[in-house]
Amino acid sequence: MNIKVTGLCLTIMLGASLSAAQNPPAPAAAPAEKVEKVALADHSSVYCSMFFADEKVPDSKRVVSGEESAEHIGFGEGDNVYINQSAAGGVKVGDEFSVVRPTAVLKTGDWFKWQQHLIRVMGQAYENVGRVKVIDVRPPLAVAQITMSCEPMQRGDILQPFAEKPFPKLKDPATFDRFSPDDPKLWKDKHAMVVTADNYMAAGGRNTVLYVNLGKGQGVKFGDYFRIFRYQGSKTETLSQALPDGYQYKLFGFGTAEKKYQWKDIPRQVVGEGVVLNLSQNSSTVLVTYAWTTIYAGDYVELE
Repeated sequence: MNIKVTGLCLTIMLGASLSAAQNPPAPAAAPAEKVEKVALADHSSVYCSMFFADEKVPDSKRVVSGEESAEHIGFGEGDNVYINQSAAGGVKVGDEFSVVRPTAVLKTGDWFKWQQHLIRVMGQAYENVGRVKVIDVRPPLAVAQITMSCEPMQRGDILQPFAEKPFPKLKDPATFDRFSPDDPKLWKDKHAMVVTADNYMAAGGRNTVLYVNLGKGQGVKFGDYFRIFRYQGSKTETLSQALPDGYQYKLFGFGTAEKKYQWKDIPRQVVGEGVVLNLSQNSSTVLVTYAWTTIYAGDYVELE
């Protein structure tokens, strides 16, 4: 009996050895290649921020109305709107258009000394309203569905042929240099100002879109970074225009230094940085990617 069991065990072991020899173990899988994640600007900042144009945008194609127009003063994503051109104007099913709207400056007073002048120099401002896709052509009009909405679409809004926009790479905020020294050599053609923020707001922070008066004509490129900074009491801010001296060395009721200091004697404050999303000849659309305090219209910028 023991002999039979021993023989059976030997047979099983021999079979297992032959099987292993005929089916060698699969080679170890190569380690997966490490893929570096690259941070990109968000979709809303790229496609929905206001922009400045050097020339008037062609306005022959416009939104004229939409479904349930009696109850709508504006139309949103998923709604159908009517375009004032059809096949005779080159419009066909499947065409996509960006929808924009010219915007006027709010006359609420300058936040800093040269604000209104710089806004005029930068060009005509337009709001990005959204995107539509033509789903039917019924002369003399075409029907388009709103596929992306930044804000309610209105009668009279302008259609432009849609084009994909690039997304700039974002820097690691850890590389931000809060104490970057001033470089007088950059002042000639690499410095500008924060003229306004999106929707003509006067202040912003991280993820805010700003507009600066430096563009393609001054050598700025898509994806460039601007450093944002300010000086103390330089007398271009609305507050300090009313003061006889700068507030950098004294503040009534809260102490005074032993001597007067001019704004240029005090280190500048580097408050944030941002990446260029869009360009015109004399302006850049800048997404703030890092800020440790509030950024205001009237702050300065320099190309990094």
